[in-house]
Amino acid sequence: MTQDQIILFTLFAAVFGMLLWGRFRYDLVAFSALMIAVVLGVVDSKNAFDGFGHPATLIVALVLVVSAGLVRSGAVLLITRTLVDASRSLGAHITLMGLIGGVLSAFMNNVAALALLMPVDIQTARKAGRNPGLSLMPLSFATILGGMATLIGTPPNIIIASIRQESLGAPFSMFDFAPVGGIAAIAGLAFVALVGWRMIPARDESALKPEDLSHYIAELTVPAGSKQIGKRLAELQGTADKSDVAMLGLIRDGARVYGQARNVALQAGDALVLEATPDALDEFRSTLGLLVADSTRHELLHADGEGVEIIEVVVPNDSRLNGRSAQTVGLAWRQRSVLLGISRQGKKITAQLRKTELRAGDILLLLVPRDTAAHVVEWLGVLPLADRGLAVTENSKVWLAIGLFGGAVAAASFGLIYLPVALGLVVVAYVLAKIVPLSELYTHIEWPVVVLLGSMIPLGAALETSGGTELIAGALVSLTGGLPAWAVLTVLMIVTMTLSDVLNNTATTIVAAPVGIQMAQTLDVSPDPFLMAVAVAASSAFLTPIGHKNNTLILGPGGYSFGDYWRMGLPLEIIVVAVSIPAILVFWPL
Repeated sequence: MTQDQIILFTLFAAVFGMLLWGRFRYDLVAFSALMIAVVLGVVDSKNAFDGFGHPATLIVALVLVVSAGLVRSGAVLLITRTLVDASRSLGAHITLMGLIGGVLSAFMNNVAALALLMPVDIQTARKAGRNPGLSLMPLSFATILGGMATLIGTPPNIIIASIRQESLGAPFSMFDFAPVGGIAAIAGLAFVALVGWRMIPARDESALKPEDLSHYIAELTVPAGSKQIGKRLAELQGTADKSDVAMLGLIRDGARVYGQARNVALQAGDALVLEATPDALDEFRSTLGLLVADSTRHELLHADGEGVEIIEVVVPNDSRLNGRSAQTVGLAWRQRSVLLGISRQGKKITAQLRKTELRAGDILLLLVPRDTAAHVVEWLGVLPLADRGLAVTENSKVWLAIGLFGGAVAAASFGLIYLPVALGLVVVAYVLAKIVPLSELYTHIEWPVVVLLGSMIPLGAALETSGGTELIAGALVSLTGGLPAWAVLTVLMIVTMTLSDVLNNTATTIVAAPVGIQMAQTLDVSPDPFLMAVAVAASSAFLTPIGHKNNTLILGPGGYSFGDYWRMGLPLEIIVVAVSIPAILVFWPL
């Protein structure tokens, strides 16, 4: 083993270890590894940033913008509002939502597909009086499965196509993945819809709801002769923090003083609108000598003026709240918004809300100034769990958006135009047609994924150039010595699938795909079956909430625990392997 190989193996082991630990975000981990590799000389400084201009990176970014255009045009709402009905049985609902999610995720980013359908699924469940946890996991799995069927459905397929172009001279085309990925998706969807959802443990719906807040929003009035008269509201903040009370606003003479009115001097008769548990409220009241109002009122929500509204959101991996508290990000003073509640894996958190470190999958209840919900949601990088009109749609351009995208897919599929160019033209057309506003163009790109890809691609290339992938491939072939090629293919698929369950599937693909090519060359067979096996396996992350972003997003809204996923996920992964290997041997023979 050479010195370069030792350094690269050590770096990859460190990257995978850090990703598994999860303490630092994956883009920071990958970029740090790239910089270290450059300093140590295993990646040439001239090639260090080639990954950021790589076709795979560009396609991922462009697909996200195109997905946003399809949403804003109303194309997705046209489908869901037409087909989804709360009166259907649970099994019929799961089947229908799974089909919609699978089809959508084949032609748009599967994380975006889930983000669009999750609020619809939750609202439908609530209207039907059932727990959203019964249908959210099937929906998540369906969107993951659907992404396997096309080139643009999931990042692993995009990476596999690019690696094939670099290694074998030609990429996979748009629908080359369909024979294998499509069959795996259909088999998986059938299992999820007919059997899988019955394996989800029954649990009570315990996510926070806006209607629960009446127990926590109350008023305290300033009596005549109070020591607080003349003080600014901001001067009470220290006492509020110590008592774990949120000051939501101030009402004077029946009219709300907007926001927290931090610089307003208190007068006798003023009412402070607060959010707190009963114990915290009583501590705050007794400390300041305030009085409890005659009855609980809700002038904060209904007083004249701009008003406020309550929104329910979920924290994804790339939110600025992930790993930080509402107090740390300055939610109150930067966005004039208040964190009212947290639900984590089905458990309500009601103490020290503003100081609690938030995690991906947490459900939050936020009190925001009316008509600013969309801005607050975007600034925080969270996803709304209800259709509150946060997305501004251009319904008159729905067919234009669909036509432009369909034309680009067709042109790329028939080889008339290079896929990144086709998607780039769609983005330009969406901007010119004002389907996607120019001001929002870059906000729809998931920059952490771009940085991850841009950083890992040069590292993967260095590992291959140094002979590292050949060593890994040789070790796997040796471990399976004497077995037929199809059995070695199965082993590669299982190993890749296992890694993808606990690591980022993009990082897994960048390492596993070159290894697959080397294994094929060692066995003197076609590399295409091995690339297809890696593509399907890297997308099959069904055992844990950390293997795929979609599984993380449903963790809180579904009230799931870490161990709930494998109940349906393990048989699903077995089915995927069982149908994929024969399909690969038929459509991509060794």
